[in-house]
Amino acid sequence: MCFATVAVSCKPEVEEEKEYDQPVVESIIFLIGDGMGVSQIYAGLTANRGKLNLEKCEFTGFVKTHSSNSYITDSAAGGTAFACGKKTKNGMISMDPDSTALRTILEIAEDEGLATGLVSTSSITHATPASFIAHQINRNRYEEIAADFLKTDIDVFIGGGRNHFDDRTDGRILTEELKNKGYTIAYSMDEIAEVNSRKLAGFTAEMHNPRISHGRGSMLEEALQAAIKILNKNEKGFFLMAEGSMIDWGSHQNNTEYVTDEMVDFDRAIGKAIDFAENDGHTLVVITADHETGGMAILDGDMDEGTVEAAYTTKGHTGTMVPVFAFGPGAGEFSGIYDNTEIFFKFMDLLNLEND
Repeated sequence: MCFATVAVSCKPEVEEEKEYDQPVVESIIFLIGDGMGVSQIYAGLTANRGKLNLEKCEFTGFVKTHSSNSYITDSAAGGTAFACGKKTKNGMISMDPDSTALRTILEIAEDEGLATGLVSTSSITHATPASFIAHQINRNRYEEIAADFLKTDIDVFIGGGRNHFDDRTDGRILTEELKNKGYTIAYSMDEIAEVNSRKLAGFTAEMHNPRISHGRGSMLEEALQAAIKILNKNEKGFFLMAEGSMIDWGSHQNNTEYVTDEMVDFDRAIGKAIDFAENDGHTLVVITADHETGGMAILDGDMDEGTVEAAYTTKGHTGTMVPVFAFGPGAGEFSGIYDNTEIFFKFMDLLNLEND
């Protein structure tokens, strides 16, 4: 009698892994809350009675903020790390510690055919926006920073700082030079909202805009939307940096009401950015800070009443890590703990840019 032996496998059949296409990142909206640490965020959330648009971001991380020469960074070195992917000394604008100019993500994006823009509630020549477009050894060289705008093909910039373009010690009238380069010049948010051209220089104050409680109104979210409207005309996509400058200023003053007002205002702009990204499907929104200011600690609060009690350890910056939030395609790349310079390289990879 013969018996046939049959081999039987006990392993279940494994389905082939399916690959799912992720949406391509075509545009990035980078929002910087200057001086915004975890306490500033939670104070703003409390003042806004328990809600922020920031909570729509599913991916979060933390960045280390030290500069090349100090454990405590300033906005110039912090902005340069984001814009160029390299640490530099405090006070330096998009230059390495040896004073060699570094190409910024904005300049690289321009060269690759993307539209580019900057928005700020402070002067557009202030340290954070300047770090994306200028190359100066000192952040206080405002007139030189303004002149650097003429060396680029940035499509849109909106903020204060008109005097650095028109009331200059060298007699140059940079707004006339901008007109000759094809820019529409606007001097109020009403004028800015009406602009449909592809090039806009929008000045909302002679120097800095006032704080939100002193009459700035909804300038930040309106400027963000105006910039997106123009930049989105470019079929290749865009890179836009927008700064909520005065979270930092309120923290320097250890003024909790100032901090929460500015935080809530910044969050309204975040909401507009996320709304656009959600509808577009190919836009990444990343929100972070260049550093924390004030060493803010929350002692008590009431979500129902929107009240916050805080204390501060300094009127300057601190060295604590700051949070990163991301929404949209590629957002998962921003989880974890990493150096602030990595933001640049993540942007470069997601936009498929090369730094020649």
